[in-house]
Amino acid sequence: MTDSRTTAYNVKRGLAAALLAGAGLSGLLAGCVPLIIGGAAAGAGMVAVDRRTAGTQLDDASIEVKAAARINDLATLGHVDVASYNRTVLITGEVPDAASKAAVGRAVAGIDNVHAVVNELSVQPNSSFGSRSQDALLVTKVKATLFEAKDLQATAIKVISERGYIYLMGIVTSREADRAADLAASVPGVLKVIRVFDVVSDAELARMGPPTAPAAPVSTAASAPVPR
Repeated sequence: MTDSRTTAYNVKRGLAAALLAGAGLSGLLAGCVPLIIGGAAAGAGMVAVDRRTAGTQLDDASIEVKAAARINDLATLGHVDVASYNRTVLITGEVPDAASKAAVGRAVAGIDNVHAVVNELSVQPNSSFGSRSQDALLVTKVKATLFEAKDLQATAIKVISERGYIYLMGIVTSREADRAADLAASVPGVLKVIRVFDVVSDAELARMGPPTAPAAPVSTAASAPVPR
C-alpha cells in the first residue's frame, strides 16, 4: 500500500521521457566543474537472475554509460546518479538550480532506446560523503530485507538510495510492488520509498518466461573534469 512514506511511478512502455521533471525550462548551463556521476548512492542491481531480456540488459548498460558521458559534458556543478532498468532511466542526486535539473533531464531523454525518464534530482547543495556512505549502507540493509522475504524474487528488484530515500526499480506485479515497498519502508533509516516499477499482471509475468542471467556490468563512473 502507498502511504505518506511512499511514492509510486508506475512506468508504461513507450512514453518517452513522460516523467521528465522541468522539461519546459530552456538552455543548458555551462560551468567550470562537471557533474559527478556514480558514487555510493547507486544501488546494486541483479545478482543471479533478471527478468529483463539479455538485449534489454545490454541496452540499460549502454544507456547508463551514454548518460554519464552526456551529463559530464554539461560540466555544471552537481552530484548526479543515473540508473536504467528496462529502458526507464532514474536520475537522482543534487544540482544547484532548476535549469540544471532540466538540462540533465533533456540530455538523458535524448539517448537512443530510452523509453521514460524519472527525474528525481533535488535542487540543493551536494550531499556529503557521510550521507552517501549512509545511503550505501541503506541499500545493503534493504536488499538483505528483500532477500529474507520468502514471497519475493529479490533479484528482480533494483535498489537505489539517495539522502535516505529508497528507489525501487524492476518488472513486478502489483502484489510484489506493494510487498517490496512495505519491506523497504520498514528498514530503520529509510525516510521514504519511491517505486519506479514496470507493473505487469501475473499473466504477463508468466508469458515472459524464466529469468535470464544478467549481462556483464558496465562501469558508469565519469568524474574527470571536462577540458575548457
